[in-house]
Amino acid sequence: MDEDTGEFGPRPWEPGEYAEQFTMRVLTFAACASSDGSDAGFLDAAAAESAAQADLVRCVVPSPFRPVAFDPDWRTTSVVALARQMYDARDFVHVPILADALDDAGCADPEVLGHCRHPFPHARGCWVVDLVLGRE
Repeated sequence: MDEDTGEFGPRPWEPGEYAEQFTMRVLTFAACASSDGSDAGFLDAAAAESAAQADLVRCVVPSPFRPVAFDPDWRTTSVVALARQMYDARDFVHVPILADALDDAGCADPEVLGHCRHPFPHARGCWVVDLVLGRE
């Protein structure tokens, strides 16, 4: 944020700061929209929005600390069909079933199976679905 004007603007020499400020602005707008107007309501809404955004990032971006070597043998007909159906329909409620299908295909990778079985909502761009579909 520009200290003189109070405006948000890109600073090519500080891209991380700009991204952080933009994220905080989005978080604030979302929290204001869903709060009851009280300070406690705003803080609760901000915490919920922050958690939802973190879950979305976890769905779309795999852990850089535990890279997954996806075995092509895991791409069975049923695994690919299930992933394709979820991707095309934009309906990811069956990601836990994808974990079972991957398990049946011989996948024992704890990152892949754990991600699919995690209760956070999954979205288009889910890194496991993208791996299955070859959309790396």
